[in-house]
Amino acid sequence: MRCPFCGETDTQVKDSRLNLDNNTIKRRRFCSSCNSRFTTYERIEMQELVVIKKDGSKRPFDRQKLLKSVTLATRKRPINTDQVEKVVNNITQKIEQLGEVEIESKKIGHLAIEELAKLDDVSYIRFASVYHDFSNIQDFENFLHKFHQLQK
Repeated sequence: MRCPFCGETDTQVKDSRLNLDNNTIKRRRFCSSCNSRFTTYERIEMQELVVIKKDGSKRPFDRQKLLKSVTLATRKRPINTDQVEKVVNNITQKIEQLGEVEIESKKIGHLAIEELAKLDDVSYIRFASVYHDFSNIQDFENFLHKFHQLQK
């Protein structure tokens, strides 16, 4: 594995363990060239998946983009990186279980909202506000009203 700091290819695995979902191996690595430590994740990749965007264009599924979105929604919340990884792994696993080669971006967003709702209300609302493209305070109020109705 290439060191992200200096580019050296001779890195050593210092520790490996299964993540919470038992579908990912977390490896702590050490670069003997620059003495840096970094973490990598190893997971099974089932098939090439294509995402159909709102405008009809198609892009390869990018797990990192999903991870970035979920991380942004959970920013400054009492949620650790393992929990974020688990959310993204759950979403990815659900997508793969569909057995489809193509998936609409709105389906991925819906799955993300479902997973975040289980984890943290604030993160869920943050993600939903971007996903549903809230443009004013009324959009938030309507969403929160529906959210409270579901909680009852």
